[in-house]
Amino acid sequence: MTTPPPNPLEDLSRLLASDMAETNKLILERMQSEIPLIPQLAGYLIAAGGKRIRPLMTLASTRLFDNDTDRAYRLAAAVEFIHTATLLHDDVVDESNQRRGQASANAVFGNQSSVLVGDFLFSKSFELMVEDGSIEVLGILSKASAIIAEGEVLQLSIQNSLETTLNQYERVIAAKTAALFAAACEIGAVITDQSAPIQKSLHDYGHHVGMAFQIADDILDYQSSSEELGKSIGDDFKEGKMTAPVIFALESAQKSSSKEELDFWARTIGNKDITDNDLKQAQSLIKKTGSDTKTIKLAENHIQKAHNALEILEESHIKSLFLDLANYTLHRKN
Repeated sequence: MTTPPPNPLEDLSRLLASDMAETNKLILERMQSEIPLIPQLAGYLIAAGGKRIRPLMTLASTRLFDNDTDRAYRLAAAVEFIHTATLLHDDVVDESNQRRGQASANAVFGNQSSVLVGDFLFSKSFELMVEDGSIEVLGILSKASAIIAEGEVLQLSIQNSLETTLNQYERVIAAKTAALFAAACEIGAVITDQSAPIQKSLHDYGHHVGMAFQIADDILDYQSSSEELGKSIGDDFKEGKMTAPVIFALESAQKSSSKEELDFWARTIGNKDITDNDLKQAQSLIKKTGSDTKTIKLAENHIQKAHNALEILEESHIKSLFLDLANYTLHRKN
């Protein structure tokens, strides 16, 4: 791996502080409702922080080409609402009880409220898109929203399946995570009237950063502490999710015909029969088989593709930060 770069998210946040302040103001305004539970629950998750990476990417991709960012504020807020809605729904589906270092919204307010407020935020995101008035932008973000839902269903359909391939795994994360990254970047080029090749370059960049981001997240689930990661450690393992580290470890067990390892993965991932020490055993097997290294290499491949996607762009400070951001996906702790 390369030497850890400075945190480009902090640099982007400083550079776009006034833009992000306007976006946050809009987010707070649009999540209000006469039903007190809606702003209470939405505000609980939004106030928990998070990296705001997706709206930042919309703002930054707009700033690459234009200083008139009024439309970008509205669309960055729409992107954040889509993301927040998916988090609310995701935590219910996964039965998660921790998010961003604190109790998840569904753990505090219940599953029913979380699902319904997630629906409200989805609706608000589309309200913002309609106000923007661009059919092209509406098409990009509505398509991304549908793809995210498809990714959730695909992941659910292959959960606990030891037959899951690396290709299927990448299809899941391309839909669940990378689709919104790609859309967030692409719309900045669209609203500044950039050429089709430049729009595609921003889309491809966002896609590959999103892929690397999720792959890194999946290896962190087997390497970090709960405090570092900001959510429960080992959740993917306990939920029987076939992520890259497990897929590589299972391939290794199959190649070596290790009955002990094959039985372990069949019991834990396949049957969700998990004891107190099994997470440590899974971490040990992933390290022993080099599956962590293989997962990192998979992420590095997407990082290189993200760099390649930006070659068409002229040199600029934001382009440099985008390149650093791609590298940073593998060096973050949460």
